[in-house]
Amino acid sequence: MNHFMKTLIIKNIYSAIVATVIFTIVVCGIYPIVTWGLGQLFFSKQANGSLIQNGDSVPVGSQWIGQNFSATKYFHPRPSAAGSNGYDASNSGGSNLGPTSQKLMDTIKMRVQTYRSENHLANDVLVPADAVTASGSGLDPHISIKNALLQARRVAQARSLDINIVKNEIVKATAVPAFGILGEPGVNVLQLNLALDRTSP
Repeated sequence: MNHFMKTLIIKNIYSAIVATVIFTIVVCGIYPIVTWGLGQLFFSKQANGSLIQNGDSVPVGSQWIGQNFSATKYFHPRPSAAGSNGYDASNSGGSNLGPTSQKLMDTIKMRVQTYRSENHLANDVLVPADAVTASGSGLDPHISIKNALLQARRVAQARSLDINIVKNEIVKATAVPAFGILGEPGVNVLQLNLALDRTSP
């Protein structure tokens, strides 16, 4: 190997080492710090998990992660397939059952019967899809307005509240579509249940 080739190889190795060091500092150091700083400065709530606090300023959950509520006095969330018992934020995912799955059909039929029974609905009342099917993440924090309204009477009776008070809280907890056009309006279950706890402890 002649002197020219040795010099070229050494130069290339040196360039590679320098580039690696520079990119390591930028990508693993400067960029994360700048991103974190901008997030804390301009989007502090979102950067810290969009946490929701109770009346004692204690975090009880995130605005974007669904939780399970099963008591009669609470609005119930969308079913979840995340984790073995559902609503497991560390194991987000769907059931992966397709539309031809008999297990899925049986599960939905059971959920429809349970939903109608819990909310004292007639057999001809249409049950919203989000009340009996899990989302792709299993952690959807919202339910449809129709779903919330069908649960309103049960919650109002359990809390001895006028149903119009409950419906008013549904309106307050309803998130509008992004930019007014992306997606459908949804009712945040955690926010709604916390608001009702403040109204009727």
